[in-house]
Amino acid sequence: MSHFRQLLRSFIYRHRSLLLFYKGIRSLYCNGIRATFYQTCWSLHQKKQIKKLKRSFFLNSKERRRQEQTSFPQKIKFSILVPVYNTPLNLLSEMVISVQNQTYNNWELCLADGSDADHSEVSSICQRFAQKDHRILYKKLDKNGGISENTNQCIAMASGDYIGLFDHDDLLHPAALFEVVKAICEKDADFIYTDEGTFSKNPNNLVSAHFKPDYVPDTLRGNNYICHFTVFSRDLLKLTGGFRKEYDGSQDHDLILRLTEKARHIVHIPQLLYFWRASPNSTSLNISSKPYVADAGRRAVRDSVLRQGMKCIVESLKIHPTFYHVRYQIIGTPLISIVIPNKDHCEDLKRCLSSIVEKSTYQNFEILIADNGSAEPELKDYYVELAQNRNIKILHWDHPFNYSAINNFAVQSAAGEYLILLNSDTEVITPDWIQEMLMYAQRRDVGAVGVKLYYPDDTIQHAGIILGIGGTAGCSYQRFPRESTGYMMRLCYAQNVTAVTGACLMVRKEYYLKAGGFSEDLAAAFNDVDFCLKLRKAALLNVFTPYAELYHFESKSRGLDNTPERMERCQKEVMLFASRWSKELSAGDPYYNSNLSLEKADFSLK
Repeated sequence: MSHFRQLLRSFIYRHRSLLLFYKGIRSLYCNGIRATFYQTCWSLHQKKQIKKLKRSFFLNSKERRRQEQTSFPQKIKFSILVPVYNTPLNLLSEMVISVQNQTYNNWELCLADGSDADHSEVSSICQRFAQKDHRILYKKLDKNGGISENTNQCIAMASGDYIGLFDHDDLLHPAALFEVVKAICEKDADFIYTDEGTFSKNPNNLVSAHFKPDYVPDTLRGNNYICHFTVFSRDLLKLTGGFRKEYDGSQDHDLILRLTEKARHIVHIPQLLYFWRASPNSTSLNISSKPYVADAGRRAVRDSVLRQGMKCIVESLKIHPTFYHVRYQIIGTPLISIVIPNKDHCEDLKRCLSSIVEKSTYQNFEILIADNGSAEPELKDYYVELAQNRNIKILHWDHPFNYSAINNFAVQSAAGEYLILLNSDTEVITPDWIQEMLMYAQRRDVGAVGVKLYYPDDTIQHAGIILGIGGTAGCSYQRFPRESTGYMMRLCYAQNVTAVTGACLMVRKEYYLKAGGFSEDLAAAFNDVDFCLKLRKAALLNVFTPYAELYHFESKSRGLDNTPERMERCQKEVMLFASRWSKELSAGDPYYNSNLSLEKADFSLK
């Protein structure tokens, strides 16, 4: 039966229309009609953009000569590890030639061959390459020990200063090693990874391109986004040990988690330097027939969390089992202070409070309503009613509107160990929204935690903030359908971001005070982004989680910045923010990618 399924998958893969039909049915099952339609339209748009990357695999003769003639202060030797198994000969040859075509030539290619007796020609071609090029080392294994053990055999052959991981049917860009050694010499990197492209037949005609964020632990726990091309020092490998057979299927994820935990300096090269060949045997196509892959991945992530002294449950996502929802164990039941600035709009506040009280499964919280000069008689009556609840306090801020000052004022009265800054024009959707934020906020390495917010029409309002969008900062995926999966599934799992919106933000009170709270010279605009950047400057991580969801009826209580006075204030605050964080804006958002557009926050190419 498994042989029949493999033949069926191969047949589907060779016929593009059937492959698209298969993916469409799978998306309908997982995401529904609207999201599938939108995702299809967005994918078509992305495919048009991918055409801009035509000839990404190409290196002109002038640039090749420049790289070949470049002298580096360190003479780094690379050992490129390739476990070979029943590889089609044409693909094997193309793989080897892509290494031989490197502009940096101090490398060795370590081939450990576990092919069966029916594929003896693999041994013959490997030996021919090794006889003609002394840098190619070949070993025929007595038996196929599986991907981890076979790769460990490659490690045993290696003599290089740095190790590179390479699949037996993929391709390296001619400048791959040149760019890696450059990163080592200029940035003292001991772990390096690059962006990667996916192709079917011709590497100059990409199917997709993965432009990755810089290294961050939460994103890596949610998905092995680092993947290819990964290079690390031999000394780092000695600290962690090699591949572990019990994680076969997700052995790369397990090793990368361990290496990045110990690395001194991780460098991401935002260039397409690795070309991954999609095939009928690709995990993305037949993951359902390999449940051990997802199981190994879940265990690898869980073990990574345990090594950091925490406990968690790791669950596979329904949409794709090698993307993970990490549920950290919450320690105790600390008091949460929910701070809600408000002015008039009684019905909005009622809806917000009702959703908190009626839906929240976490019960140890207090609510601080910071009133900013409300005049509605109905609201005053409601305040009298709320005053009967000992967990709700009404505070009065009788000064001109200043969102930062209002929050700072209210926090002074907060008794909780953790704060949730919450707009009054929000409505809770997920009952465990507090737990989903608290599990991150309780970690000492985390600053602010943000949630997924929707407009009333079930389109996305907030899914993390990207620095540099529109010249300053902007929310990603605005107006995408609620069910959208996003670029490389990034709407589906928790990840680190530069900033999250103050419309719903959790932070440890201690960190809020250490950061000086919200900057009161930013009365309305960018105070939340400014606050998150202060946390990031203090070496704290900010996290966006899609598992805590709320509606946001944006700016209903305050109104829009469409009067001359408000427009002038907004412009001043934009200029102040841009001046204060000019260095960070110039460097770019490390959790985005320099190849992606700053005009739109939809992860389009520049």
